[in-house]
Amino acid sequence: MIALYDFTLSGNCYKVRLMLALLGLEYKAIPVNLKEGEHREAEFLKRHPFGKVPVLVDDNTVIWDSQAILVYLAHQYGDEDWLPSDPESMGKIMQWLSVAAQLITESFAVARRYFLTKTPVDIDVAQKKAYELLYVFENHLRDRSWLECDRATIADIACFPYIALAADGKIALDAYPNVVVWIERIKQHPGYVGMPGLS
Repeated sequence: MIALYDFTLSGNCYKVRLMLALLGLEYKAIPVNLKEGEHREAEFLKRHPFGKVPVLVDDNTVIWDSQAILVYLAHQYGDEDWLPSDPESMGKIMQWLSVAAQLITESFAVARRYFLTKTPVDIDVAQKKAYELLYVFENHLRDRSWLECDRATIADIACFPYIALAADGKIALDAYPNVVVWIERIKQHPGYVGMPGLS
């Protein structure tokens, strides 16, 4: 049985829950109380040395970092659709995993955390970066339905949550119709599940 060390409001945990649902996989969710510091306890640090969620445990395999977990799930339980093995397709998908891990995190995710938890950040910088990213996504999606490969891949799953939750960070999507349509397209994918703030 797959176990997922999870925090419900985390966009990174959600992308793993979403991938599990899209693959039709059963799993056990193990809530991690971040407010109580459970992610810093010795037992948890054995699974993730940096003390973060999500962490996926599949029998004796332990994978942390949401992007890495998506790669694992796609290869272990998916097929070539979610993560093609040809070098060009894989390289293009990995580009977007990098965007999700860095650029989306330091913009959309930071802005959302600011308004949800009052974490002290430069909100103006975070929102400015988010709008710069939206401009890139809008142009990229102008003549395509998905980020790469003409179908849904883990690139879309990696980038989707925090952009779809943009309103939590007071980031408006009204001027980016291609992005809005892309978000709705993912929501229509068979197996889709939502999270708090995202139906």
